[in-house]
Amino acid sequence: MKTNQEYKNAALAALKGNWKPAVLIALVMMLISCIPSFLGMASENAGTLVSLVVSVCVSYPLSVGVYAAFRKLFSGEEVRLVEDSFDIAFKNWTHNVGGMLLMGVYVFLWSLLLLVPGIIKSCSYAMTPFILTEKPELTAEESIKLSMAMMDGHKMEFFLLCLSFIGWMILGIFTLCIGYLWLIPYMNTTIVAFYEDVKAEYESKTSVAA
Repeated sequence: MKTNQEYKNAALAALKGNWKPAVLIALVMMLISCIPSFLGMASENAGTLVSLVVSVCVSYPLSVGVYAAFRKLFSGEEVRLVEDSFDIAFKNWTHNVGGMLLMGVYVFLWSLLLLVPGIIKSCSYAMTPFILTEKPELTAEESIKLSMAMMDGHKMEFFLLCLSFIGWMILGIFTLCIGYLWLIPYMNTTIVAFYEDVKAEYESKTSVAA
């Protein structure tokens, strides 16, 4: 496994020359996440309901599509970040929603115990969005289990990788969240780099065991 800085350097290298579409897809995601807040100003109940619907029906599959598109970018494939994100997200909409919804339910239930178990399970399930598109033949439950297997022994590494962005997140707030337009693609691509590493290690271990 590489260091956090090596993952970040790899992400920046992949984003070089591709920042414009990366920022655009980040803007789209931010606007979608703001819809419930705007509607909530008119009606608290309506805002809550719309927030749930938008999260499940749009944000969940779109997050899968965005990760898949950034993965294509990272691997050097020709990619149209915005178009491919939506295409991947909604081409297999039921599968993507089912996987992300089940993952969300599991994290929520673990979080009811204490904050720490919820964080641990979030890290354990974190590779699920990638697996949903890379292995569409797997069920939602199987995708989550595969993520758990890949992340065995790497949950703390992933947590620390995500935590390393906390400074940028705080700075982003002071820019009225405009900085997040660049931070979101940076984080997404860094997580892609991490996924490629844990996937390669897992496949190496399973091939030796076989």
